[in-house]
Amino acid sequence: MSFDPNGVGVANGNIFGFPCTEEEADLIIIPIPWDATASYGKGTSNGPQAILDASTQLDFFHPKLKNAYETKVFLTPISEEWKAINDSLNDRASEYFIDLEQLGEDSAKEKHREIISEINEAHTALSTNLKSRVEALIQSGKICAVLGGEHSTPLGLIQALNAHYSSFSILQLDAHADLREAYEGFEQSHASIMYNVVESCSNLNQLVQVGIRDLSADEHQLSLTHPKITTFFDWNLKEESFMGKTWNSQCEEIIASLSNDVYISFDIDGLIPNLCPNTGTPVAGGFTLEQLSFLIFKVVESGRRIIGFDLNEVSPGSSGDWDANVGARALWQLVCATELSRRISC
Repeated sequence: MSFDPNGVGVANGNIFGFPCTEEEADLIIIPIPWDATASYGKGTSNGPQAILDASTQLDFFHPKLKNAYETKVFLTPISEEWKAINDSLNDRASEYFIDLEQLGEDSAKEKHREIISEINEAHTALSTNLKSRVEALIQSGKICAVLGGEHSTPLGLIQALNAHYSSFSILQLDAHADLREAYEGFEQSHASIMYNVVESCSNLNQLVQVGIRDLSADEHQLSLTHPKITTFFDWNLKEESFMGKTWNSQCEEIIASLSNDVYISFDIDGLIPNLCPNTGTPVAGGFTLEQLSFLIFKVVESGRRIIGFDLNEVSPGSSGDWDANVGARALWQLVCATELSRRISC
């Protein structure tokens, strides 16, 4: 199939409209339309489709990657089955989320034990399915990524990488620490993803969190005391910048905490909220997309290798496609950085 990188984007079912099959691809992106544990803002389960729809509106020159449009990337079909399961669970859990605020957590959990258990079981099945799928793709030489959905979605991918690599680090770009042991009764909550990763991934060298600005007291204590967690809080980064420290210098300090093989977990709420107003839990503060793209490419330029990534918490909202547009551009940056890393490693 011919592809004109200077022409109008063609909606052919693949991300960016690129003419690539799963067999031909070096990078496989698995979309997961799931937001069953989100209680504040729903809608991220619609993120993968919205980003796919917006992705053909991009132009495909990249200053860091020659002939970026030649990148062999494939987005697997969005699972209608998992979307239907997610939507059904959301409908049935809506009363529980209301009762959490009206009755308190203990009473609400007792009243809604059945739906909490069902969501936990479904999420375990989702993660197990993803892990098995990714393990097979990694064995065939593919690099894998997840497109959420809420931030709980990449657990199976990260666990598959843990089984494959003897040592790796995670660069987490996020407003939230996501270090709760469980949240609202959900064992694989979006607020627990990094706690679950640290607990289940024995080969994790270091979790490096960047931009964290909204967390509980327990999460703060864990981030300060856990030997495998290094956190660059948003308030510290901003204070340093106000006093004259450059973003380049801060990025070098962040990168120094990473081992050679790096997985990137990009929660869109790590950006300033006007870039992602409909995300599940927006928080004032954060970064521009240019700042985080600069950091991601500096990781590659340092000689480190990107072994996978996720992009999550993009919610299209009720009108317009601004969030999806930004999400598609964030995905483009991750794809190009991963491809540059792959070319350097080959």
